[in-house]
Amino acid sequence: MNDSHLDDATASGPQTTGHLLGAADIRRIAADAGISPTKKFGQNFVIDPGTVRRIVREAGVTADDHVMEVGPGLGSLTLAILETGATMTAVEIDPPVAERLPDTIAQFMPEAAGRLTVVNRDALAVTPENLPDFAGERPFTLVANLPYNVATPIVLTLLERFANLDSFLVMVQKEVADRLAAAPGNKIYGTPSVKLAWYGRAERAGVIGRNVFWPAPNVDSALVRFTRHTPDEAAALGLDGDEEMRRRVFRLIDAAFGQRRKTLHAALKHELPSEAFETAGIDPTRRGETLTVTEFAALAAAAREAER
Repeated sequence: MNDSHLDDATASGPQTTGHLLGAADIRRIAADAGISPTKKFGQNFVIDPGTVRRIVREAGVTADDHVMEVGPGLGSLTLAILETGATMTAVEIDPPVAERLPDTIAQFMPEAAGRLTVVNRDALAVTPENLPDFAGERPFTLVANLPYNVATPIVLTLLERFANLDSFLVMVQKEVADRLAAAPGNKIYGTPSVKLAWYGRAERAGVIGRNVFWPAPNVDSALVRFTRHTPDEAAALGLDGDEEMRRRVFRLIDAAFGQRRKTLHAALKHELPSEAFETAGIDPTRRGETLTVTEFAALAAAAREAER
């Protein structure tokens, strides 16, 4: 898919029943609440209504969806999600920001207040037990402007803990987006690329300029769209293993990319018996950066078989 540039502040959106936040709104809310964007939490607030509407459209959110937002900040994207009629939970690590968010929704889109739950928690610490709205099998989607410094761990952690996280559309640093969506053989293909591919398919979905943020970051951002493999797709790719198999595969990925200049035989000598390469049909003189996640899974399966 070709990237669509999303830094056009004049883009038109659907008819709104509420008011989305512009730059003046964001600065006033922050001043009223005594909130300043912090580097600690990687906070860069979106100040352009056109951008958040287009993000929600790229995510395909409808009134039937159950949405998780991580790092809602002052509510720019939250309001755009609620505008669709969706039910959502916003997970916010910063206590003053989490406390302020319901007031903002009540002011700018009061009829949507009943469809929002705000949880003051670190996204890396959420589980189905402490987020009961997402327990069970009902599918949900993640739509978020993720903090740059922890974007990849958040995505991989949520996919691991919530089997019903079916899709996401997240805004991350452009370099991170490129890495998440990279294919084997690409110089930026690495551990995040392969681990994300275990769960499903990722692609770049747009570039976002720096001018739509306050404060403006010193790098560009991009959108990543992800869809989880169906059980049939995972089985066809050899990725339908249990949790123990996933851990094995991820250990191999970490070892191979921890020494990415080395051949697989050298990088994985402490992880695999030598016969695993022949069993899996993989040349041990290749490097990890050339392997698909299916090939890593084949190696892990061969190693487990050799242990029996």
